Amino acid sequence: QVQLVESGGGLVQAGGSLTLSCAASGVVFTSISQMDWYRQAPGNQRDFVARIARNLGTYYAPSVKGRFTVSTDNAKNTLYLQMNSLKPEDTAVYLCKIDQKGDTYWGQGTQVTVSS
Repeated sequence: QVQLVESGGGLVQAGGSLTLSCAASGVVFTSISQMDWYRQAPGNQRDFVARIARNLGTYYAPSVKGRFTVSTDNAKNTLYLQMNSLKPEDTAVYLCKIDQKGDTYWGQGTQVTVSS
């Protein structure tokens, strides 16, 4: 059974930094071809934030490009999102997602709140 568990969210002041983690289990981590971060603010749709695709590189939403960095640690079966220069508009629940063998899996999310 595939499970994704996010952690690392919290309350931070504008201009600060946080690193989110997404620990994967029940799947061969190195076989995952693409892993994404999304975020959802109250009353809003779920928006794409960042993607890491093996052998293809990384992609970012324009709103976070240059401030956020997505990476993986294969030894720890973990996906990361390093977030710098945080802004109040980055406040949301952040979720990781993988697509594996035709199925889509989501984590439960971790709350990030940026105060002004």
